Amino acid sequence: MLLKEIYTQARVVNSGKSLTTVNEFTDQLPALRPQVLMEVAYEILKHLNIDFDKIITEEDKGAPLATTLSLLTGKPLAMARWYPYSLSELNNNVVEIKSEYFEGKMYLNGINQGDRVIVIDDTLSTGGAVISLVNAVENAGGKIEKIICAVEKIQNHGREKVRTQTGHEITSILKIHVTADKVTVVK
Repeated sequence: MLLKEIYTQARVVNSGKSLTTVNEFTDQLPALRPQVLMEVAYEILKHLNIDFDKIITEEDKGAPLATTLSLLTGKPLAMARWYPYSLSELNNNVVEIKSEYFEGKMYLNGINQGDRVIVIDDTLSTGGAVISLVNAVENAGGKIEKIICAVEKIQNHGREKVRTQTGHEITSILKIHVTADKVTVVK
C-alpha cells in the first residue's frame, strides 16, 4: 500500500504544539501522485456499504481525497471553509473548531435538512476538525452516516474524543504513532 510507504518515510516536525508529519499525502512534499489518491479512495470505498447523499470535508488537507471520492461515487461535495462569504445567507452554519492545526471558526454550506452525509478527512489527530464537521452537519439538520479518516494518529486520542463529544465512531484506513524522530505504522 502506497499510503503505508509514504508514512514510513514521512518527516516529523515540531509545530510548536504537536508533532506533525510532512509527507506526500497531506502536504504534497513531494507532489501528490494520482495513484496515491486513487488507492486511498478505493480503500475508503470498501467501507461505504451505506446509502448517503453528500460527502463533506474541510477545505485544507481533506479536499483532494474528498474530491476524488465525489468523482468516483457521483455524490455532491460540500466543503467546510475557514472564512465566511460576504453573502449573509451563506454564513448561517458556523461552528467553532480547535484542532491540531487550526483554531477559530468553520463555515459549512450546502447541507440541508435530512441530508445523509459521510465525513471524509485525511488525518484524525485530536479530533477537533471531525467534531466541528459533525456539529456543522447536525446543526444544518443533516445525519451523519459514516466518518472515515484515511490516517489516524493514535497518540492524540482523537477517536475517543470524537466518540465522547459526538457519539459517532471513526473508521480509519491506516493507524500511525508519531514520535520526534519517526512515524511507526501501527495498522
